[in-house]
Amino acid sequence: MAKKTLVAYFSASGVTAALAKRLADAIGADLHKIQPEVPYTNADLDWTNKNSRSSVEMNDKSFRPPVANRVENINDYDTIYVGFPIWWYVAPTIINTFLEQYDLTGKEIIPFATSGSSGMGRTNDELKASCKGAVLNEGKRFAANAGAAELKA
Repeated sequence: MAKKTLVAYFSASGVTAALAKRLADAIGADLHKIQPEVPYTNADLDWTNKNSRSSVEMNDKSFRPPVANRVENINDYDTIYVGFPIWWYVAPTIINTFLEQYDLTGKEIIPFATSGSSGMGRTNDELKASCKGAVLNEGKRFAANAGAAELKA
């Protein structure tokens, strides 16, 4: 069977979604939007409020926000790019939820992120346990306007 590539992404504001779509187009991959069971509101995303939903979730490393949808044919994919905005210098915990719902044995996981200013931080440290059996590659943060050539490289 031919190797297939998936670009799975979580986007709270649309920035990561646009980048994920450009990446999928650039590399000829399928696209999957990781949807939270309960969508995030602007108030949920207020990182300056320590009681906001995102702040509470990110302060509890064991918390796993439920995902509303699944990739039904995950076994068809050898390589999975996982995209997200950087929250508190790491991937949002919904990315852990997404990864942990599948058997990733033998798959290659490649994180990519968007961020206003911070880099990938401790992202791979936080994702490693959620990628059992997979090869977790070093991720890369892209500017929101990264072009197809940069993404493909």
